[in-house]
Amino acid sequence: MTDYTTVSIPKDLADRVEETIEGTSFQSTSDLVRFLLRSIVIQHQQQGELTEAQFDEIAEQLQDLGYLQ
Repeated sequence: MTDYTTVSIPKDLADRVEETIEGTSFQSTSDLVRFLLRSIVIQHQQQGELTEAQFDEIAEQLQDLGYLQ
């Protein structure tokens, strides 16, 4: 069984995420957050330390895909 923890985000951001995931395969804000965090962690593990430039590149790619505004 997997243990979980709670992550707090501002309500207005949560509302925007809910609007963003409509029509996607993400069923909830938690699904999207898990996906994003997993993607960042995997890239970090593959490349070693994640630089701020690499983080910015990931964020830009996610924006281009419509996951971030």
